[in-house]
Amino acid sequence: MPVVALLNQTGEKLKDITLEASVFGIEPNQQVIYDVVNAQRAAMRQGTHDTKGRSEVRGGGRKPWRQKGTGRARQGSIRAPQWRGGGTVFGPTPRSYAVKVNKKVRQLGLKSALSYKVAQGSLIVVDNVKFDNFKTKSFIQFLDNIKAEGKILFLAKEFDQNVLLAARNVNTVFAEEVSHSSVYDILNCKYLLCTEDAIKYFEEVLK
Repeated sequence: MPVVALLNQTGEKLKDITLEASVFGIEPNQQVIYDVVNAQRAAMRQGTHDTKGRSEVRGGGRKPWRQKGTGRARQGSIRAPQWRGGGTVFGPTPRSYAVKVNKKVRQLGLKSALSYKVAQGSLIVVDNVKFDNFKTKSFIQFLDNIKAEGKILFLAKEFDQNVLLAARNVNTVFAEEVSHSSVYDILNCKYLLCTEDAIKYFEEVLK
């Protein structure tokens, strides 16, 4: 079973904690990770793009010239696609990009992402984080204490308000509640920083 060190916010090791092997110690499934991340990135797309077809652009009600006898090609409307200002053929229209992924596949993807971070040594667990003030330098000092750098995803069951305010000006840190975390967010960071409560949440939900 995987074991990680539990740190306090000054960076001191309190003890070793044993993680649930069925959540943090599985063999990551690359195909499932791809499918889940692909679905999550697709869901981020708004799908509000739109172009106007020949029936939507302005003008073009009258036939430009008579059908025969002019020597020119026959035309029915000045807003046909071949005309300047005409409608667009097969252009994008509003749509949903959502991709369906089964619940068990999503859960396996989350387990695979967590296990991948543990195998990489990129999971940092702290017992609790609380500040007396909401200064950014307090959070930067906290990151120095636990030796975390680069892009960091900070997960907790609940956040102290001062911690959120202190972290929001650090552009490499993304703090969110563990119930809102996703496979894409976990894989898109260098370090996964979790409180002990967040670890217990994952184990309860995914076990």
